[in-house]
Amino acid sequence: MIVRKSKDRGHFNFGWLDTYHTFSFGEYDDPNHVQFSSLRVINEDRVAPGKGFDTHGHANMEIVTYVVEGTLKHTDSTGNTELIKPGDVQRMTAGSGIRHGEANASAQDSVHLLQIWIFPDQNNLPPGYEQKHFSDLKNRLCLIVSQKGENGSLKIHQDVKIFASRLQGKKLSYSLAPSRAAWIQVIEGPLTCNGQTLQAGDGAAITDERELHLESANAHFLLFDLSS
Repeated sequence: MIVRKSKDRGHFNFGWLDTYHTFSFGEYDDPNHVQFSSLRVINEDRVAPGKGFDTHGHANMEIVTYVVEGTLKHTDSTGNTELIKPGDVQRMTAGSGIRHGEANASAQDSVHLLQIWIFPDQNNLPPGYEQKHFSDLKNRLCLIVSQKGENGSLKIHQDVKIFASRLQGKKLSYSLAPSRAAWIQVIEGPLTCNGQTLQAGDGAAITDERELHLESANAHFLLFDLSS
């Protein structure tokens, strides 16, 4: 297990946007942290009230947005206009090309979110959008994204599973199949995984482990099951 400490991430505060980059992104260039398996971006963003990202384009990327606090307004060139709130998860297939904008929907409160980019299993797919609400995260690994859309999860064009959990005074275990790797991203901590303690904002790249043992008095985190 290799821990990516919160303080070691790329960090920029533009006033309207306070952002941390786990992997190289934009002005943050770090050749030692470009991607992990098909996982390309984990940005933790806090957007000021009434501010946001102007309309911009993407192609050939699977983009997952996970809102922690506040409300994010999404618009895109395929005609979608949606509000994304805590418990909501959005998957956007940029595919052959899509343009979208994101803004804090509140004039009073900031919005806190994670935006995740995953390489697709094929290029130039038709652009697509899906959004669902997941409310039951307590003391379980709730599957929110998977390649086949299992158990009501969002369907993504890559061999990956993403679980969300709010662990409160319990222990969970997760088995990794051979040739699989995992990434854990802690939103609220601390979280103990296989005896190692991760704090809020920390990530962990896990390879050559078959069993993950997770424990916390109060933690909120994402677990990625990825091809190694």
